[in-house]
Amino acid sequence: MNPIISTIMITTALSCILITVSFWLPQMNPDSEKLSPYECGFDPIGSARLPFSMRFFLVAILFLLFDLEIALLLPLPWGDQLPDAIQTLFWAMFILILLTAGLIYEWIQGGLEWAE
Repeated sequence: MNPIISTIMITTALSCILITVSFWLPQMNPDSEKLSPYECGFDPIGSARLPFSMRFFLVAILFLLFDLEIALLLPLPWGDQLPDAIQTLFWAMFILILLTAGLIYEWIQGGLEWAE
């Protein structure tokens, strides 16, 4: 039998078995604590719909953006093994300059300030 077909069959069978088991296995016994809005057992003090600062999400998105772009530089140590290492270093410097320019822009615009 073809290895790809057998792998697909085993994966499909395991997925179906896991879906069936996860549907029948859990015990649904809701009690008053689980049905309450706070499962910690404390009575709510005030509204759960408090306004929040969008600064938190802006800083988080900036962190993810710069973190993912830095991941582009991870293969850089292996780049000097390539026949054209100068081109690899050029693109790495381009990414670093682009990241630095983006960081300076966000700093000037006030995107990194936590308090307004």
